[in-house]
Amino acid sequence: MFEFLAVPLFAGILIAAAVGPLGSFVVWRKMAYFGDTLAHASLFGLALGFMLQVSLNLALIASCLTIAILLVALQRKSSVSTDTLLGIIAHTSLSLGLVSISFVDDLRVDLMSYLFGDLLSVTFADLSLIAAGCAFVSIALYLLWRPLLAITVNEDMARVDGYNVDRLKLILMLMVGLVIAIAMKFVGALIITSLMIIPAATARRFAVSPEQMAMLASGIGMISVVGGIALSWFKDTPAGPSVVVVAGLLFFLSQFRKQVE
Repeated sequence: MFEFLAVPLFAGILIAAAVGPLGSFVVWRKMAYFGDTLAHASLFGLALGFMLQVSLNLALIASCLTIAILLVALQRKSSVSTDTLLGIIAHTSLSLGLVSISFVDDLRVDLMSYLFGDLLSVTFADLSLIAAGCAFVSIALYLLWRPLLAITVNEDMARVDGYNVDRLKLILMLMVGLVIAIAMKFVGALIITSLMIIPAATARRFAVSPEQMAMLASGIGMISVVGGIALSWFKDTPAGPSVVVVAGLLFFLSQFRKQVE
């Protein structure tokens, strides 16, 4: 059994470790809807991958990063509020993806695995991509932790201190897009954002510093992965949603504890 679950378990732990600190920034900056937008937009990238007959992983990464850059550009030039822009981009790109998929004659990939995740289908090749992406995001977060924290606390003060706020916001969005793209096969496009925000929101109940919250979020994410895989194995439930169910249970249990001052 362990040999069969080793690859997906390791993949899940790597993703949880990377999204813990990143999810903390998503919670602090109230970017949950942005994550959902990228997740919905990724279906369009999936459709393009089918139509152009290129690597689906590369197509997903390219589409998520493109949407992140597009959003930043529109935020600068449009008078429309950010949440409205996110809604427009999310539903337009999702609809484009569904329309595009209808033109694919020979569709041999199970779309359900990309919508809801298929943990047990993760291969060594997928694991290599996940490891590379998670390592890149983790290193970038480590190097940019203080600047990202500065713009999260107070953007005006960060500008006074000499930080390029717009560039840092773009980098953060690109990291979120990259993680969503590489983790989609594990959790699924429709619920990938939950793996970012639920462990971070749970950790917030116990943490006394930003660094502690980031570390706790990673740990809670790992526990959710192990618990979800166990639930999937013993009860034959969908793996990705099982991970989210365990994470959600931990969150609700945490609410009964008095918040750390």
